Amino acid sequence: MKKNLHPEYHVIDVKMTDGTVVQMRSTYGKEGDSLALDIDPLSHPAWTGGSTRLMDTGGRVSKFKKKYEGLGF
Repeated sequence: MKKNLHPEYHVIDVKMTDGTVVQMRSTYGKEGDSLALDIDPLSHPAWTGGSTRLMDTGGRVSKFKKKYEGLGF
């Protein structure tokens, strides 16, 4: 295996959307750098339960629901 093939893995500060700072290991930047997130588990609908509604752009959601309406959706 080639030497020095993998990037350096070190500790950085990750700032969440609510302002809290968490230390994580990453290949981003250098030791002690900071990364500010725009989306994280505190704000993304996939982790928060998806309280927002789907926008039906061009009737795609309606077409899908109509096509599979007999399957219990």
